[in-house]
Amino acid sequence: MSRVSDRLDLALVVRLRRVVAGELATESELRSLADGADGLLRSTEAQLHAAEARLTNLNADRASPLVEIAAEVRRVEALSRRRNEARRLLEGLERRTRELRTAWLKHDADAGSPFDPRASS
Repeated sequence: MSRVSDRLDLALVVRLRRVVAGELATESELRSLADGADGLLRSTEAQLHAAEARLTNLNADRASPLVEIAAEVRRVEALSRRRNEARRLLEGLERRTRELRTAWLKHDADAGSPFDPRASS
């Protein structure tokens, strides 16, 4: 993975953490974050499956150096942690999105319609 991609992923994760923790976000940003989180999860799962396949191949070959096996095990563990965090952030974002949308709807309902004569009294 490239450094640019890593920086973009880090920026996405930082923003997701902030929104999940309670920062406000617009509807447009929530949709964008959901798309980004979904993409992060899918790419991480693909990388994890590839690393697991490499590890399976290394384990099947008795001549595989232990150093390579150990490096792949560390990669699988790191990707598993990253996937789990992406899942938690996506679930948290879904919860936070429902909270914000409910608050917006409640605010709109409390404000009333500008066409309702009772609203201007």
